[in-house]
Amino acid sequence: MSPPKQAPGRKIVASNRRARFHYTVEDTLEAGLALTGSEVKSLRAGNANLADSYAMPKREELFLVNCRIGPYDPASQLGHEPTRARKLLLHRHELEKLLGKVQERGYTLVPLELYFKNGFAKVELGLCRGKTHEDRREDLKERETRREVDRAMKKRR
Repeated sequence: MSPPKQAPGRKIVASNRRARFHYTVEDTLEAGLALTGSEVKSLRAGNANLADSYAMPKREELFLVNCRIGPYDPASQLGHEPTRARKLLLHRHELEKLLGKVQERGYTLVPLELYFKNGFAKVELGLCRGKTHEDRREDLKERETRREVDRAMKKRR
């Protein structure tokens, strides 16, 4: 399996593959992260996990919760807490738009990817709605039929 395609100047650190299975992503948005030095070093080493993480509003600000950035060994005494809430950096109009949709319409903000873009740590947030069991079953059926069609086309060649 080949690595995911990356845009130039973009180094993917972690991706949340299960998010697209459990949620229907209706819109995406890029946000910056407010991090400490040891967190940045740990991210550059690829020590991050987005499983079970989400974005949560607190007093007109947005925080990334349950995102695990592992400890950086050389900074053991002055390190960071691995699962602390991290502030997301957005423009005011983007934040107000997101908060309105999350509070009114029952959407969830789920991080899809964590990456470095031109040296800055960024997170791609998805404005998501949870899938039902039937929706997931339909997706699996579609994927299976696509595979069968691809196999048939490959045999014909």
